[in-house]
Amino acid sequence: MNHIILLFSLLLAPAFAGTESQKTNQNFSSSNASHKRLKRDWIWNQMHIKEEIDTPLPHHVGKITSSVRNSNAKYIIEGEYANTIFKVEETSGDVYAFERLDREKKAEYELTALIIDRRNNQSLEPPSKFIIKVYDINDNVPVFVHKVFNGSVPEMSPVGTSVTKVTAVDADDPTVTGHATVTYQVIKGEEYFTVDDSGVISTTRADLDRENQSTYEIIVKAKDAPGSSGDSSTATVIITLTDINDNFPVFKHPSFHFKVPENISVGGEVGRVKVEDIDEPQHRNTKYSFVRGDYRDTFEIVANPFTNEGIIRPKKPLDFERVAEYRFDIEATDPTVDLRYFKSGGSRSISTVTIEVTDVDEPPVFTKLPYEFKVRENDLEVKILGSVWAHDPDAAKRKIRFIRRRASPNGDYVRVSDTGIIQLPKPLDREFSSSYNITVAAQEVLEDGHLSDRESHAQVHVIVTDENDNAPELVYPEEPRVCENAAPGKVIIRISATDKDEISPRGFFKYYLATEDSNFSLVENYDNTANITVKYGEFNRELAKIHYLPVIISDNGDPELSSTNTLVISVCKCNERGDFTFCEERAKQVGVSIQALVAIFICIFTIIVIVLLILLRKRHKKDLSGLGRNVAEIHEQLVTYDEEGGGEMDTTSYDVSVLNSVRKNGIKAEAVPSPYAQVQKPPGNITSGAGEMEMMIEVKKDEADNDRDLLPYDTLHIYGYEGAESIAESLSSLESGSSDSDIDYDFLNDWGPRFKMLAELYGTEPSEDFVY
Repeated sequence: MNHIILLFSLLLAPAFAGTESQKTNQNFSSSNASHKRLKRDWIWNQMHIKEEIDTPLPHHVGKITSSVRNSNAKYIIEGEYANTIFKVEETSGDVYAFERLDREKKAEYELTALIIDRRNNQSLEPPSKFIIKVYDINDNVPVFVHKVFNGSVPEMSPVGTSVTKVTAVDADDPTVTGHATVTYQVIKGEEYFTVDDSGVISTTRADLDRENQSTYEIIVKAKDAPGSSGDSSTATVIITLTDINDNFPVFKHPSFHFKVPENISVGGEVGRVKVEDIDEPQHRNTKYSFVRGDYRDTFEIVANPFTNEGIIRPKKPLDFERVAEYRFDIEATDPTVDLRYFKSGGSRSISTVTIEVTDVDEPPVFTKLPYEFKVRENDLEVKILGSVWAHDPDAAKRKIRFIRRRASPNGDYVRVSDTGIIQLPKPLDREFSSSYNITVAAQEVLEDGHLSDRESHAQVHVIVTDENDNAPELVYPEEPRVCENAAPGKVIIRISATDKDEISPRGFFKYYLATEDSNFSLVENYDNTANITVKYGEFNRELAKIHYLPVIISDNGDPELSSTNTLVISVCKCNERGDFTFCEERAKQVGVSIQALVAIFICIFTIIVIVLLILLRKRHKKDLSGLGRNVAEIHEQLVTYDEEGGGEMDTTSYDVSVLNSVRKNGIKAEAVPSPYAQVQKPPGNITSGAGEMEMMIEVKKDEADNDRDLLPYDTLHIYGYEGAESIAESLSSLESGSSDSDIDYDFLNDWGPRFKMLAELYGTEPSEDFVY
């Protein structure tokens, strides 16, 4: 009983608690009723519309409804297509489409619904977005992505081999059954190819042969509805058969005939045999071989990789006199042909080849190549080394003459006679060259005695064996130096030697000092080198700053040769660490080559010749100047007189008496008689005037023209005669010094400023002194 009462209490407790809570919430709601508005909701049906509706516009889409109860409520819509494609009735909320819709262009439209108070345009509810879906109808034909498709497949492929894939696209809704499901069908070329629902084209025959037909053009249809109904489109597919190597080469001719001269070079082209392979070039791999005829060692056939022709080449020289014609059979085959697709007709093709060898005038043939001779150097007794020999391979068997063409080293060291004898005009020196090579040419002597223009060559090698005729020489790697306080045993330098002869097989060079009376010692290293060391130590720079140490080197040859070489060792000052701090500079030996001496001699000789020529020219001028001194003196003095002079007192530089002598009494100056006719000067009492001056000029001209002893002058430079009837006489300063005239020149002051200088010179008293 107690348990029942407890259970009943537990069941009633939540009810009472709920009642109290409800009362409390109601009271709380009542107390806040004036502050919180009850929530309202938008109510409308789901909106959708079919595309391409044929009924007249507008088309009803749906209705938007709000729970707001307000007589002034007004519905409006917003969005990209609001009030253009879609419009809403303000009071009822019905939405209409004012254009026919196309789902393939746009499948959904998103708009925003609003309800406002038409009196103040205040929003009565928050905006709400809604979507209008466009339902699809099957109004589009499947369209191929390409008008023309291309594919390829190897020829002779098995049935069902995939070729290519075609694709058509339907713009209708794929979620609607039958609207976008595309099926394919081959409507042209179905006897060779087929296509599945996914668009994959494959072969239906296994005997597609590229050599018969290389390309196929088929037409594929695509439709979007099952069965025979539904719209469709077509596309063209071009299928190319790719080549496989399934054909053997075949000779174009059953036989081939070639002519070739016997002097064709080994490896030259005799001719070409041609085959036909209907496969493409990349699958042509013809191999040629001999079938009958024992000439495999004479000829070879090599396939040209570009033309597939067989090139016949000789493997050895041909000889018309031995074999004039070759005949053999050759076979052409292709080892890479795929035998699975081999066609009947045979895998071998055989042809006969005939090669006719023609005779030509061949050059002589040497019997031995190359020729090699050995001779000991400096051997005075050996004059002939041997001989070379060649013969005419033709039937004429002409005589052969030998000529030396080239030599290395260049020079007359090895000769060859007309009959091929190799001669030495003088002994050979191995140190100059260890081998002497010449090229000998052999030419046939024709019937008329001339040499044929065809020749053959042979190399002759003369090897010079060595004899011990050169002493070893010291190699100077650096200038040896030693510290003045060097300790005994200190290594100064490591010396080595070289020998122009071959190294003696009996051992190394031997080194020893020419004298033991020195502060140096020599220690052999037994590796062709030796060390120069300090013997006693403590050098005295005051006594000797440079030591000359003679070192003897022998070569252990047969006979044994030795040489004495001098080491110049400098004694230097050093610091505590043994580093050189000061060494005297040694005068370096400067060698002058013969070419340099010849050039110096030529320069000196050239300078001497030039000096002699200059001296001879000066002497010649001096001799010429002495000829006709009396008459030429006037010319020489006046030619060099290019100044106006210093006036009356300037009478020391020139002998004016010579000029005055011309004027005195009209007597001509003493001159060398001329071998030609002379014109005499008129006497002094001839009436002066223009005629007198003209005559004077003529006289001077004739003297200059007719006297060959004088130097040539192009113009007449001086005339000392001015005439005898001048009232003022001569105004020249040349005669003013010796004139004793009493004429008063003060009237020059009245002639104006142009004669001011003359008035000052001649208008003053004789006792006045002028300073210039």
